Amino acid sequence: MELKNYHDLIDNDTIVVGCSAGPDSMCLLHLLKEKTNYNIICCHINHNVRKQSVEEEEYLKKYCQEKNITFECYKITNWQENNFENEARKKRYKFYEEILNKYHTKYLFLAHHGDDLIETILMKISRGSNIEGYLGIKEVSYNHKYYIIRPLLYYTKEDIIKYNQDHNIKYYIDNTNTDTNYTRNRYRKNILPLLKKEDKDIHKKFLTYSKTLEEYDNYIKRYITSILPNIYIDNYILIDKFNREDIFIRRNILYMIINNLYDNKPNNTTDNHIKQILNIINSTKPNQTINLPNNKLVKKEYNKLYFIKNNSKNVNYNVLLEDTIIINNFTISKIDKEISKSNYIMRLNSKDITLPLYIRNRKEGDYIELKGLNGKKKIKDIFINEKIPASLRDSYPLLVDSKDQILWVPGLKKSKYDIENNEKYDIILKCYHRKEDKYES
Repeated sequence: MELKNYHDLIDNDTIVVGCSAGPDSMCLLHLLKEKTNYNIICCHINHNVRKQSVEEEEYLKKYCQEKNITFECYKITNWQENNFENEARKKRYKFYEEILNKYHTKYLFLAHHGDDLIETILMKISRGSNIEGYLGIKEVSYNHKYYIIRPLLYYTKEDIIKYNQDHNIKYYIDNTNTDTNYTRNRYRKNILPLLKKEDKDIHKKFLTYSKTLEEYDNYIKRYITSILPNIYIDNYILIDKFNREDIFIRRNILYMIINNLYDNKPNNTTDNHIKQILNIINSTKPNQTINLPNNKLVKKEYNKLYFIKNNSKNVNYNVLLEDTIIINNFTISKIDKEISKSNYIMRLNSKDITLPLYIRNRKEGDYIELKGLNGKKKIKDIFINEKIPASLRDSYPLLVDSKDQILWVPGLKKSKYDIENNEKYDIILKCYHRKEDKYES
């Protein structure tokens, strides 16, 4: 295995290497130490959720002492969010930035490899994205503060394991990497072997695909950057000027603005959000609002479309349910057919309720008449019983009719208006609840 030369890096330059003590990062750390003359800072995050985390930290600390590598470690002692993967990532990159600043460098090396690239591209295709999303993982990316460099994209997991065996490198395995509740692990277990059976070097084809899309993406971004000042002013789009552009350019303008809205950090925005934004732009209704993940808003007011960072913890909404609504990490859709039966499926007879239907957040005193029970139950008590974090309760979506009757707490409870599969109904609703790359439905 070899390493390329990147940018203006020269001997004795300082670099930071994210290392978990797993096979990929141990391979990268060894390669950089043996094949370069960089001043290496090993950056380790002890997530403190597995028993072997202490052992991994001690091993890596000792390894770095033996190899004359500077070791920096951060142990997470306080988890606050409901979404572990998302919070772990934020804490991890925050620590990386602290170490980059401490050592006055702008180079972060990470151990993503060719298999990771394939999985990421396939996941992006299945969810929907833009060109930048479809290209997966970049070999070199820049986030306005530092470079992220991933030299192992040219190699597979098999290459990495063999390198570690040949060089007698000890590493640790995180068993959650085989948990098929996570989408990535299902791709890894079920799809990747089939692709490799067709072509053992399939990762190289995906890398070529990725780099080709990156060239297209860079060209499109240069064009959009040149026209954006006439279309996007003071956090709003001038809709008449926006609509003069080709639909392809319009979509990419929206992706660029939304990426900036999230400070170019990974977010939960998908092509469904873009479709919804385009729908309200083209709607004859002059005033409409869409909720994006993490308390971001898109608000149409006549010829202007505003993109808003809402720092309030409690964002009130009441949105008409037509076909599909995406609010925070929930997607609620009208569907034609469904045979399964769970709290993620709601069947209604329009004669029993007052149309149209709306999705709104909780209000003080809300209650639901539960299916199978005589009487009412407070929404507040349902959230407590279901252990919904207090920080998420006020933004949790509720289905109501035009009389503001609560019909459904998606994923949790159904009202007396829910119809059995073998009875008469004319509306079927399905909810998907996304947690990082894990979906519940």
